[in-house]
Amino acid sequence: MGAILILRNWIRQGHRWLGILLTITILANFASMAFGPTPPMIVFAPLLPLTLLVFSGLYMFFLPYLGKPPAPSEK
Repeated sequence: MGAILILRNWIRQGHRWLGILLTITILANFASMAFGPTPPMIVFAPLLPLTLLVFSGLYMFFLPYLGKPPAPSEK
């Protein structure tokens, strides 16, 4: 039970940091466009954080529908 909660917290915190990383890469993309042709590495840099954000966001979206883990039984 505790490991599941720790994993959920890691995914939620990682989702937040990935959002910050995505914002930075998009800003770098626009900033580099101001100086001429943009290298492909900068153009495609936002794709990795965006992909990870999609998967972590879908996980958090469907989490309430998957049901709660069973409570430990007291004996």
